[in-house]
Formats: sequence, structure tokens, C-alpha cells
Amino acid sequence: MKLHWQIMIAIVIAIFVGLITPHNSQIYQVYGFFGTLFLNALKMVIVPLIMASIISSMASLNQGDNLGRLGLKTLGYYATTSLIAILIGLTVVNITTPGIIDGAPAGELLNLHADSAELESTLMKVEGRGSKDLIEIFIRMIPTNIVAAAAEGQMLGLIFFSLLFGFFMGRVEGRRGEVLRDFWKGVSKTMVLITQFVLKFAPIGIFALIAKTVSATGFDAFAPMLVFLLTVITALALHAFVALPLLLKFVGGVSPLKQLSVMSPAMLMAFSTASSSATLPLTMECVKKRAGVSHKTASFVLPLGATVNMDGTALYECVAAMFIAQAYGLELGLVTQFTIVLVALLTSIGVAGIPAASLVAITVILAAIGLPLEAIGLLLVTDRVLDMMRTAVNVYSDACGTVIIARTEGESWVLSPEQDHEVTEPDND
Repeated sequence: MKLHWQIMIAIVIAIFVGLITPHNSQIYQVYGFFGTLFLNALKMVIVPLIMASIISSMASLNQGDNLGRLGLKTLGYYATTSLIAILIGLTVVNITTPGIIDGAPAGELLNLHADSAELESTLMKVEGRGSKDLIEIFIRMIPTNIVAAAAEGQMLGLIFFSLLFGFFMGRVEGRRGEVLRDFWKGVSKTMVLITQFVLKFAPIGIFALIAKTVSATGFDAFAPMLVFLLTVITALALHAFVALPLLLKFVGGVSPLKQLSVMSPAMLMAFSTASSSATLPLTMECVKKRAGVSHKTASFVLPLGATVNMDGTALYECVAAMFIAQAYGLELGLVTQFTIVLVALLTSIGVAGIPAASLVAITVILAAIGLPLEAIGLLLVTDRVLDMMRTAVNVYSDACGTVIIARTEGESWVLSPEQDHEVTEPDND
């Protein structure tokens, strides 16, 4: 049975079992034990996974002619659409406020019990800041000790260092450069395998975390989680069906409806697998055979997008962080929200294209703004469905970017009326 079906079954069973489990029973403590093990395993892979993924991605960008005109256009598009997605998510979550129920923080309903001293420290860090404190964000981006930053989970500095290291590693020529690049690619692939191994235990971890929450709260936790679910779906829909079509129409000069029709097979596969990487062959097939994009453009833009362009994931991370902050009763000012935007934008580069890997990235954002990581268990209730949706948005954004860039490169036959838009067997060029 595939992992996503196992997770969905685990969620259903956990809700039922949690309702019949007494809050103070010994089995409740067992739930907490297995839930903590799973969260610790997720936190364990954060630093090496994010660093290795970003370094290897940046190094591949900086090789050969990749940073020429086509490369700059691609990076510009990905940065722009990710930022738009995050801002859409930030706007929607500030309007719907899913973490506030009946005018009060939903922390008690969600069984969130952060240590009072820790929460007070967090309040001091994130509240009452003005625009003058924006400079502190950029100061924290440059760590004085990279090892200490890794040990303390200062992800903003680690991400910046990884971007810098990967960029200049790509410029090292000869055998030394090849050895460095092979090493970090190997580390990246190894960390993806470790993450996949950890996620094999996701059904157990998710069962324990959800059963524990439901046992303590009953049905009270479902109201804020439902609002959170609808908030993310609304924001994803706005990005996929408003923001991206506007870019297609006014920048690429192509029909958004035709693009949606062309990419529907890849989007359906992305939705069912929740993996950008697994969908990549079909995405390339749709873009080349159905949209008419050249092999040169598609073979550069799409694989890069499957690695670094995660619009839906970045949007979700932003909404999730704001939801948890609201549930704890934290008033996040402009500076902290800017930090969330910045970290979500940078972290989305390092999220591997595998199912549920964004759970790791969410811990990065929570740690960056000082929020307790215990709330991650809540997100697992709705994560599978939202993972499928945001992956479909990720893939659609990649395809839209490929079409737009192809048009700006003078490929006038892209999505032309003469295209028959029939998928054929993939070529091996």
C-alpha cells in the first residue's frame, strides 16, 4: 500500500481511537512517546537536508552557461512567483485568522501547551518591533560561526551560507570542483533517502500525534483546523487560477485556459503522487509535446523548477507559521511577518521534491521566529490533502514558467492554435 493511503488510514483510525482514549491514561503517554520520536526524527534531518539541497542546486546553476540569459530569466520567474504566492498566503491568513476562534487564540482547543517561560521569551522576540528592526534580519543572515549556527538552528544564516557556498563551489574548476560537486550531490541524495526512510514511519508518527491531540481536545480541535484547511485551499486557488493566469496572459501572451488544458495530465499526476520529482517526466512530456516548448528550454527550466521552485509549498509554510502563531496568541508585527516571507522564500529552494518533505521546512520557519515545534503535530491532520494540492500548484507554476520563458525567447509556436495537444510517447533526446 502506498504511503499516502497509509497516512490517510492512520488519520482516520487516530481520530476514532483518540476519541475513546482517556486523557490521563497510560496509552495517552504512549502516543506522546511515539509522536515525540517522529518529530525528533524530522528535526534531525533539517540542517543537512536543507544545506545539501541548496548547495547542490546552486552549484548546478553556476556551471557552464546556466547563468546566461535563460538562467537569469528562469531564476527571476521562480523568485517572483514564489514571492507572489507567499504574499497571497500571508494576506489570506491575516484575513481569515484560522488560529483565532470566537475572538480568542485556539491554543487551548488545539492542546498547545508551550512552556510559559519559553512563550514569554517568544513574545518578547516577536512582538512590539518596528520597521527599524528589519536590519536585524539581515544581520542574522550572516552567521559569525557556521557550526554554532547549525547547532543552534539559526536557519536564516545557514540558508544564506549555503546559497553562497553553492554559488562559488560551482565556479571551482577542474578535478577539485568535480569532487566538491559530487560530494554535495551525494550528501543531498543521501539526505533525501534518509528523509524518505523517516517518512516511512509517518503513519505511526501521525497516528500518535493526532490520537494524542484528539484524546485531549475531542472535537474542539476540528473547528480551527477546518478554517486552516480552507485558508490554504483558498490561497492556493488564488495563486493557481488568478496570479499565474495573469502572468500567462500579460507576460507570456498565451491563453491561460489553453495552458490549463495542456497541463491537466501532469497536474493530476502531481496531485495523486504529491511529488514534483515523480511528475517531472510527464510534465516535460506535456510541455514539449502538447505546448510546443523546445527541448532546450524545457530540459533546463523544468528540472530546475522541480528542485527550487515550490510556490505552493512556500505559500503553505507561510500560512502554517501564521496559523500556529495566532493559536499561541502572538501578535506578529511587520518585521516578524517579513522574516516569515524571507525564510519561506529561501527555504522553498531547499525543499526536496518528495512527498511530505515540506514538514521539515516548516520546522525551519518555526525555529527562525521562535515558535514551539510541538505544533507541527497539528499540521499532520490536514497535511496529506494539502500536500497533494500544493504539489499540483508547484508543477503548474513550473509549466507556466517554462511557457512564459519560451515565449520571451522567441518560441512563437508555443501553445499555437496549430498544436494538436496530443500526448505522444516521450522522446529520448
